[in-house]
Amino acid sequence: MPVPIEYVEARKAYHAALLKKTLTVNKKGIWSNADGNNTNSCSIAKGIAKLLKAETKGERIAGQKSGKQFEEACADFVRQTFLKLSHLRPGSWDVRQVSGRNRLEIAKYEQYAHLVALDRAARNDTELAAALGSDYTITPDIVIARDTLEDSEINSHNRLIDGSVSTLSSLRRKHNNRPLLHASISCKWTIRSDRAQNARSEALNLIRNRKGRLPHVVVVTAEPTPSRLASIALGTGDIDCVYHFALYELQETLEILRLRDAKELLAVMVEGNRLKDISDLPLDIAV
Repeated sequence: MPVPIEYVEARKAYHAALLKKTLTVNKKGIWSNADGNNTNSCSIAKGIAKLLKAETKGERIAGQKSGKQFEEACADFVRQTFLKLSHLRPGSWDVRQVSGRNRLEIAKYEQYAHLVALDRAARNDTELAAALGSDYTITPDIVIARDTLEDSEINSHNRLIDGSVSTLSSLRRKHNNRPLLHASISCKWTIRSDRAQNARSEALNLIRNRKGRLPHVVVVTAEPTPSRLASIALGTGDIDCVYHFALYELQETLEILRLRDAKELLAVMVEGNRLKDISDLPLDIAV
């Protein structure tokens, strides 16, 4: 009996979770990740759902609720896949969906701990608050963090450090008691112009406001329309890469529907390493 391919099974489980309550079709035949006013969006979403063998029926749920459910499914998928790469990426890891929308959530991590002092100063100085605006506030949907290490763990194979060297390293627990942010994952059930801009703004804030190593900054989406995917995937300098919840099914759907322009635009994003499948995500963030 063949051995199951774990990432194949994890991808199936991920889609099954979405099909239970998030990826649904209403009485008009419009799928919940489609724009009902856009013919191509409806056709592509229907094609993807058919390939995923979707049968769930129901009215479109509120955007905020579908977004939360999408975050949950993505967090579970990352947990099930990334944590199996300990032989490639050793360490004590935590994959967590961020609950609530605490604008200083990011300050729990070593690279952004200084934002607490910045926020405190802004609260006490209206001119400073006006100048800063919200440029220092970052609220990721999913975070991957690495815990710090005791010297005994670092020296477990060879005596590498003592009190005379590496005295400022953030990895040493004796010098830093905060986890290190390894990745920030933004989840967008669909892409509209405001959501694309929000994801880019958040990525730029992560880049500008960190002290130390920049975490991976990625976006996961179920948007079916290549033109809208392009609004967030094309271009460099902010987001590492965009990951589609069902890229293979999207590619096949465009082929079936013979949407040549959409197919060519998607190819530009894929061949340019700006858009990948959800199954690529755990391996990419293991780098």
